[in-house]
Amino acid sequence: MRRFATKQGLGAATLIAALLGAVSAPAARAEDPGKFPGYTLKVKLIGGNQYDPLYKRIPEWEKATGAKVEILSSKNGFDLDKELKADLAAGNVRWCAGWDHTSFMAQYGDLYTNLFDLVPKATQDTFIQRTLQSAVIDGKLMLLPWHTDVSDMYFQKSLYADASNQARYKAKYGKDLAPPDTIDDFRNQVEFFAHPPTMYGTVFAGKEEGLNGRFYEMLLSYGGTYLGKDYRPMFNSEAGVKALEFFRDIYAAKAVPAGTINYLWDDIGQSFASGSVALDFDWPGWAAYFNDPKNSKIAGNVGVARAPAGPSGKRLGWSGSHGFSITKACDNKPAAVSFITWMTDYDTNMLEARRGLMPANAKAFDDIIAEVKAKHDDYMTNVFEVWQKSLAEDAYPVPHIAQWIEISNASYPEFQAAILGQKTPKEALDTAAKKATQILEDAGLLKD
Repeated sequence: MRRFATKQGLGAATLIAALLGAVSAPAARAEDPGKFPGYTLKVKLIGGNQYDPLYKRIPEWEKATGAKVEILSSKNGFDLDKELKADLAAGNVRWCAGWDHTSFMAQYGDLYTNLFDLVPKATQDTFIQRTLQSAVIDGKLMLLPWHTDVSDMYFQKSLYADASNQARYKAKYGKDLAPPDTIDDFRNQVEFFAHPPTMYGTVFAGKEEGLNGRFYEMLLSYGGTYLGKDYRPMFNSEAGVKALEFFRDIYAAKAVPAGTINYLWDDIGQSFASGSVALDFDWPGWAAYFNDPKNSKIAGNVGVARAPAGPSGKRLGWSGSHGFSITKACDNKPAAVSFITWMTDYDTNMLEARRGLMPANAKAFDDIIAEVKAKHDDYMTNVFEVWQKSLAEDAYPVPHIAQWIEISNASYPEFQAAILGQKTPKEALDTAAKKATQILEDAGLLKD
């Protein structure tokens, strides 16, 4: 789960003043938030530098509705996840609205209610529909997204503009040097640009859900399937072997740092910002940070492109959304609906977009592009335009099963063993598939 790092928010926060100046006045609200005088809405929220700026909107909601918000918990996502599941197991759900995420929400089916039954259709229609649909499980809308993301490619522009690099690449691969549009181009360029220890081709998340998620999208790009319709693991296939070989091969070629096997999201972002990595397959929250000279040595030298496509024609497009949900036990669901609608509306999306995050509101996406164009900011204009296309055409969530994190934790050591050459990719995948099968059998999802 990559969204719980805090360093991205430090660079993104500079966007408010440095990129766009003062925040525009809020747009007229599409609907009345209602009145709930004297009521205290109890909530549990994710905390951290990347998330806390949103909560300045809470006093505005309190003023508009006459209600008060009591924040019972504000933790990083992994710790909050444990707390939410503990509340549910103990039957101790005495709060109304809470943080949720599309990668975690399958675990909360007994905790959170179906928002299709509560949220007006007009409100639902304001969201990017592909993003909203990624929050649906078995016909139930589990959350309202407040911001979203999708994998895209960052690169150092100067490496592509260098005439010597252009000539050598053309001579070696028979094609012009340009940001990679296919997995084969990506692999070739990762190895082409690598000159360790001063320059590496790329980095990747080498453990935990980060590695499993990256394997998952690579698997799909090779035409594979992670789980069948009956939930049976299918990733130990020819496509799975090719996907895992990608990571093994670039590791064996020393095109990535040796330490990448233990990297997670902060490590990857910091590596690219240091100027020692040519290509970084990463998340939207880093865009402002990478181009901020206070934090990044490559500021002014950053390009952004859609993720490359595999032989199946499918682009890498792992996507997820932070959002808000309402508990089944909530004692005032109209107030909770008002709150989560307020915290995910157009004004919220514009506030987040000005910080360099990806909007989930369709109008906000169009408006932030118009705004950065008016500021003549070519970098952020390109960023938002690439993101918009990627979100519309490439994005997909991880499998909607409660056991996703458990399977990730069981599988990634096997993937690591293959990357390090300790097992063949097929051996590693077969073992991981057996572990995943046992987990799903124990959960009652698989029948003999």
